[in-house]
Amino acid sequence: MNGGGIKRPEILAPAGWFDSLEAALENGADAVYFGVTGFNMRATARNFRPSEMAEAVRLCHSGKARAYLALNCIVYENEIKRVDRLLGEAADAGVDGVICWDMAVVEAALNRSIPVHLSTQASTANSRTVLHYFRQFGIRRFVLARELTLAHVKALRRSLRRGLGSRHREIELETFVHGAMCVAVSGRCFMSQFVHGKSANRGECLQPCRRRYLITDADHDHQLAVEGSHVLSPKDLCTLPFIEQLLEADIDSLKIEGRNRKADYVAVVTGAYRKAVDFYCANRGRPGFDEEFLALKKELMERLDSVFHRGFSPGFYHGVPLSAWTDSNGNKSPLVREYVGRIVNFYRKIGVAEIFLESRGVKKGELLLVEGRTTGAARQEIGSLEVEHRQVEHAPKGIRVACRLDFRARPGDKVFILSERSG
Repeated sequence: MNGGGIKRPEILAPAGWFDSLEAALENGADAVYFGVTGFNMRATARNFRPSEMAEAVRLCHSGKARAYLALNCIVYENEIKRVDRLLGEAADAGVDGVICWDMAVVEAALNRSIPVHLSTQASTANSRTVLHYFRQFGIRRFVLARELTLAHVKALRRSLRRGLGSRHREIELETFVHGAMCVAVSGRCFMSQFVHGKSANRGECLQPCRRRYLITDADHDHQLAVEGSHVLSPKDLCTLPFIEQLLEADIDSLKIEGRNRKADYVAVVTGAYRKAVDFYCANRGRPGFDEEFLALKKELMERLDSVFHRGFSPGFYHGVPLSAWTDSNGNKSPLVREYVGRIVNFYRKIGVAEIFLESRGVKKGELLLVEGRTTGAARQEIGSLEVEHRQVEHAPKGIRVACRLDFRARPGDKVFILSERSG
């Protein structure tokens, strides 16, 4: 608790690989969740190798954050021994929890005394289900079904309070606050498997739902194009405009979706929710708070708009989002990222990076983005450029240019330019 009487929930950020993990930690994540190759719901992300799990956990713990392994796919009969081995490695690495719902994984995790976070794919939507898993298996963290409204979440917590008394605090409720939404019930979709042989329940979804479709009359061969929206493709969830309502709903963990997203996305989104939550918890109730918080949310929404999204929706928190379908299959952010080149040297004493411009030139005033395994993701407007120790306004493709940075970068980091989308 804090001075305002509101519990400060965990900010839980995604990591597809080390660059995103660093970005999450640098921007205030209390916990990071990640998957390993072979067993998670984001098979198309780079993911961590099992041999990299210990290093990922070490980085989280050194950053005073918790590390959760996402092992939330279905498991086939011939894979049970592999799951057992992986969870043994997870226990040795010191993971703080395993996100799962397949009972083979649940059992294997509990046998190794690893806390289980019951995945949203279990569609936990009521207190009776929560109490069953709590009493029968000792599960204490529940990632609630994504179809719940805020009223449902509050009612569930009230029922736990009545059923358990003071022990209700032993149960943690986790909900998604930002990121992609799936047209299927809690993400359990068969469309990609049916069309492409790539199972969403194995993390291989090719997202055929994100496309435009024709409606065909099989008897008369008439076709209608569904205009104006991709009716199977929801907008992205964004709760920042009403984040105070989630904070008042006694939720323990606020989860950001995005293990397939870039490190810059993780940095911006994690940082935005960190700032909003901290400001609310520290300042709620003092004079002028409402106006200041409204101004802060407006500023943070502009930041969220600068990274990939399909448009924003409140999800199901205020009821069924009848109009929350995207009108395109692409990025709605006004900013476009364009690969520039890579850093070949960084001179720490003077804070200057030497960048090899592989694909385009750069000029002063442009917005630079640097991403790397240890760097995470950092943005900065270009204030100075030097070519062969001579100040220039513009540096063309194919040369090395020196650029002063306000942050530390590393050789091998990738460099991008963020610019306004044309048209």
